[in-house]
Amino acid sequence: MTVLLIYVAARAATTIMLLVLASVQGKNPWTAAQPSYWDYASIWDGTWYKIIAYWGYPSTLPIGTSGHVEQNAWAFLPGYPFLIRGLTTVTGVPWEYMTVFVSLVCGAGAALVFYKLMRLTLPQGTSMFAVLLFCIAPVSPMFQVAYAESMYLFLLMVALYLLVRRKYVWLFPVVLVMSFTRPSGLAFALALGFHIVHRWWIREREPFPLRERVLSIAVTVFSIVVGLLWTVIAWAATGYSQAYTETELAWRAAYIGYSHLVPFASWIQGGNWWLGVPTGAVVVVLLVLAFGLFMATRGVRRIALDLRLWVIAYALYLLAVFFPQSSIFRLLMPLFPLLGVVALPKSRIYRTIIVIVFLAAQWGWLLICWGVDGSDWTPP
Repeated sequence: MTVLLIYVAARAATTIMLLVLASVQGKNPWTAAQPSYWDYASIWDGTWYKIIAYWGYPSTLPIGTSGHVEQNAWAFLPGYPFLIRGLTTVTGVPWEYMTVFVSLVCGAGAALVFYKLMRLTLPQGTSMFAVLLFCIAPVSPMFQVAYAESMYLFLLMVALYLLVRRKYVWLFPVVLVMSFTRPSGLAFALALGFHIVHRWWIREREPFPLRERVLSIAVTVFSIVVGLLWTVIAWAATGYSQAYTETELAWRAAYIGYSHLVPFASWIQGGNWWLGVPTGAVVVVLLVLAFGLFMATRGVRRIALDLRLWVIAYALYLLAVFFPQSSIFRLLMPLFPLLGVVALPKSRIYRTIIVIVFLAAQWGWLLICWGVDGSDWTPP
């Protein structure tokens, strides 16, 4: 009950922030000036999800004057919009209301499972403070807007909890739905691979029965398959083998132009674009080193091992495929286990300062990424 009370209070605070921003929001590509909360919560990618829900995916890819694939619906997975469409069809509730409702419910579920994950290794008070940080995090408005993140985080938390509990059979349906909600199958497969290697390594002191070996390897292979399946579906529907990857690359074309996806090159490209050559590349290398050192600290070792393995796997996945721009803050949400580390100090002064910083950062993120200012290039 305490977790839900924290969640509700946090969402109320975010609602006030969104209403204030909506009251001064000018006319934009999605709404008229001073939109209602519901309309304001459905801008940006919410429009793409609505297009998918009611009109599906294009069988012919849009090609620009440059001859390259332009932005289109294939960049977004169908789990969230199809769920919303089904619920609106059954209930008659309008899209804008249902998206917020589903995101709120999934966010509440995520907060509850997050608390269980923290309690695996952390005391009750620390775990509850971690929940507070999770609920007021800078990108926590995602829990009440028309984005798939809330649904995805709930599924990811459930998947991680099942992994920690060695419930491999139940992972199959969760991984399937999760992989069609946000791109995650390959990252989770990597975490599963780390998990299997570790269990094999310690098998003498912690038995790794044959049944669990078979099931864990099977769910890893399954995660790889469903992680690649959307690429195959896009290919089959459009007749173009690179439909999905080139659609994703269209979003970075505004920064660095059109190019092929080279694993682990995107952050160097992005760093050099933002900070210049060679400063950008140097900063990226330093960030990677700092992250590695941080993951080796005593505080991080307080978190359950499987959660740490997930953090490493997901960080590697982002490093391999993502081009750093304003959406990076949202895409860092799956690193949520690290909030347990932030919550470790018990000083009241420290905790008060952290809460203030998180709320201020949430307001700053909304100003920079959610509010629309003319020809805006800082999408959430």
